[in-house]
Amino acid sequence: MLTLEGVRQVFRSGQDLVVALAGIDLVLDRGDFLTVIGSNGAGKTTLLHVIAGNLIPTSGRVLIDGEDVTATPAHRRARRIGRIVQDPLSGTAPTMTIAENLALASKRSKRSLAVALTRRRRREFAEVLRPLGMGLERRLDDPAFLLSGGERQALTVTMATLARPDILLLDEHTAALDPANARRIGELTEAFVERTGLTTLMVTHNMEQAIALGNRLVMMHKGRIVLELGGEKKRSTKVPELVSLFSHRHIADDELLLETAP
Repeated sequence: MLTLEGVRQVFRSGQDLVVALAGIDLVLDRGDFLTVIGSNGAGKTTLLHVIAGNLIPTSGRVLIDGEDVTATPAHRRARRIGRIVQDPLSGTAPTMTIAENLALASKRSKRSLAVALTRRRRREFAEVLRPLGMGLERRLDDPAFLLSGGERQALTVTMATLARPDILLLDEHTAALDPANARRIGELTEAFVERTGLTTLMVTHNMEQAIALGNRLVMMHKGRIVLELGGEKKRSTKVPELVSLFSHRHIADDELLLETAP
């Protein structure tokens, strides 16, 4: 589904060159859920930018279903790649209603929102929102700016279910939420990915979350993948063991070593 071959990303900072990605080789099969952890500056977010098409790598290739998309810009990958970021304000159009946001996410053609928002469509949106347990199905006409951070992030995840991308990128998407909402959004995300079989890559600083979610885990440091866990090994690993693995690689000074799941 997703293949990265020797991906390097180099930035110039004054007279210096900063290597953000130092030759990443990675293959995600359809349905894989990969969690990515690492110290600040490890290259995690840069990796997402390269996959999404926001950055063209200095060298190497990005392939989706065998198609080389290395030079394909983000707007042309958008139908195949969904992305949820840390800031709940970024995933929705604030002045549009909940129903309009959902209609926009589910649009497959150039139909107007007025056509998309039929009574039948509104009933469908209500049914999609009801399992969230937040009462959003009764607030279809509320503008998104009235929602709390947790409600907006739940709406963003729901919008991703309607868009049905091939690949979902999650960039610290629970980090800005309070513990209760972070837990709820994590559960919603996991349920969504399990239900759809969506190929997912999630960046997180939260090691308990990284262990609990997904079937694969990689640790990044200085632009490289320095550890990969999968299957039973990932499921049986505990946070202290993961902390120890960081420490053995001299990555013990990052705040992620202190973080646990909410």
